[in-house]
Amino acid sequence: MLDVTVMSKVDCPLCDKAIDQLQPLAEEFGFEMKIVDIYKDDVLLEKYQIMIPVVVINGEEVDYGIITKDKIRKRLLELNRQI
Repeated sequence: MLDVTVMSKVDCPLCDKAIDQLQPLAEEFGFEMKIVDIYKDDVLLEKYQIMIPVVVINGEEVDYGIITKDKIRKRLLELNRQI
């Protein structure tokens, strides 16, 4: 099972765009996307404040900033082959 998390915050246009790009991938690969507001956790805020959005798949930071759908899709395909 794929665990896909988007580190985000409220009023973040890049985060919204990243989530929109991930929706078709969620349907294609059958995962539920978890969206985490880094401002609700001091540790996450310190770690990701200048990086968001950050896409984390199975604990691995796969992409951040301007999210590239193709990069995420490539990693999802690689992980699916390992299952």
